Amino acid sequence: MQKNAPAEAPVKAPATDLAAELRAADADRERVADLLRDAYAEGRLTADEHAERVEAAYNARTFGELEPLTRDLPSHPGPIRHDLSKPPLAAPAAGPALPPARAESPSMVAVFGAAVRKGRWRVGSRLKAVAVFGGVEIDLTDAVFESPEVVIEVVAVFGGVEVRVPENVSLHGGGTGIFGGFEVREQTSADPHAPVVRIKGAAVFGGVEARPRRGKQLKEWVRRQLDH
Repeated sequence: MQKNAPAEAPVKAPATDLAAELRAADADRERVADLLRDAYAEGRLTADEHAERVEAAYNARTFGELEPLTRDLPSHPGPIRHDLSKPPLAAPAAGPALPPARAESPSMVAVFGAAVRKGRWRVGSRLKAVAVFGGVEIDLTDAVFESPEVVIEVVAVFGGVEVRVPENVSLHGGGTGIFGGFEVREQTSADPHAPVVRIKGAAVFGGVEARPRRGKQLKEWVRRQLDH
């Protein structure tokens, strides 16, 4: 009588593959973003590469999507390894969650009126402001910077544009004043990782002023609010 062949044991996926499929947390995304920021400051990544990888980091869902973003960098933490037999440690208690940063248009226009942008909003690499017989106020002190450099192009015709930045970022630039004023109070941040805000444009029978707001510190740098 023929004996039945023993059943084959199920093939287990390697632990590293299982770890790569684990869901990443906000803290994991932030850790990768910090490594990318350091690489950009050291000249290992171009501005475009940095922006592309940071966006990918904040959109990553798993560890497997995060790992390739720093694989070619000296600071790469190495393959992801987790002991899947142990439950994850409880996360430390966090403070009150900040409200989501608003997505805003890259342009502002004020014609015979006012346009104001302040609070927690996401600022990208470029912003354009036009004031014609009106006023534009751009307050970056609580904004979430998504780029290492922000270029603000302003045009004021019989109007005014006012820009305020945190005191710990770099502020540079200038423009043309025709029967008007164009003032940029330049400063260079002591932190080489801090964003740079550049102002350019013109004021015709109007005024443009950009300066740091003392006592306001940048809290979040190149961080995106996740939609998932």
